[in-house]
Amino acid sequence: MKLLRVGPVGAERPALLDEEGVLRDLSSLVTDVDGALLGDGPALARIRAAAAAGVLPALDPAGLRTGPPVARIGKIVCIGLNYHDHARETGAAVPAEPIVFMKAPDTVVGPDDPVLVPRGSVKTDWEAELAVVIGRTARYLETDEEARAAVAGYTIAHDVSEREFQIERGGQWDKGKNCETFNPLGPWLVTADEVPDPQALGVRLWVNGTLRQDGTTAEQIFPVAEVVRYVSRFMTLYPGDVINTGTPAGVAMGCPEPKPYLRAGDVVELEIDGLGRQRQELKGA
Repeated sequence: MKLLRVGPVGAERPALLDEEGVLRDLSSLVTDVDGALLGDGPALARIRAAAAAGVLPALDPAGLRTGPPVARIGKIVCIGLNYHDHARETGAAVPAEPIVFMKAPDTVVGPDDPVLVPRGSVKTDWEAELAVVIGRTARYLETDEEARAAVAGYTIAHDVSEREFQIERGGQWDKGKNCETFNPLGPWLVTADEVPDPQALGVRLWVNGTLRQDGTTAEQIFPVAEVVRYVSRFMTLYPGDVINTGTPAGVAMGCPEPKPYLRAGDVVELEIDGLGRQRQELKGA
C-alpha cells in the first residue's frame, strides 16, 4: 500500500494511492497515518480490504497539498556516511560502525513544501535518502529477520544539511541538521511488502534540472536490516519512528570548488525507485 496524508499544514487527512494511481480517502476508516496505525495490524488489514473492494471514495488531487506521510513522529534517527561512494567523495574513512545522529521531528515538512535556507548560511547542501518507518516496538533486536519484521515501510527523506554549521562551528552535527524545514518527507509511505529488496533502489536528485545524485542503495555500507538492528541496541524504536539511512555520492560538499551549495530560488527534485518524487523550492528563512 501507498499511504499518505493530504491537506493544509496541521489539517492533513489520511489517504491511499491505489494501484491505478487514484487518490482515495481513508478518513472513514482511520483518523491519521501515525505510529498508532502502523502498529495496528487489524486496522491496516481493514484498509487493505477496503482498497481491494473498491469502496474508498476518491479525492480530487488538484490543488491538494501532500503532507509528510507520517504524523506525530517520535524521533528521527540518522545514519551518516553510509554509502561507499559518498565516503570516497568526501575523503572520509569507511566507518567501522554506523554513525548515528538525530534530527528533531519538527524539521519534517511535506515533500513539496519550501525549504528555508538558514540566515547566514553559505553551505546548505542536499542529501537524498531512503527513510525507514518503524511499525513495531523494537529493542535489542538480535537478527536481521527481526529487524525486517520491525519495518512498517519506506519513504523518501531529504536530509538537508548546512555544512558550515555542521562541521566548522564546533560541537556535534546537530547545528547543521536541525534547521527549520530540513527534513522533507514523502510523498508516500510504501508498506514493506511492496519493497522486497531495500538494497536495490535507485536514488536520484536534481538541482535546477542538473542531475547531482544518481546512486543505488546497493552501495550502503550498513544495509537497512543491519541499521535497524544496530540502532535498537542503543535506543528503543517505536511505531512511527523514522530512520534516515544515509545518502549516496553527489552532494555539494563532495564537488570541486566552487562547490554549488544551495541558494534561495534553487529547485531541488529527488526520487527513489517505487517511492515517488519530491520537489522543493529554496527560500530565505
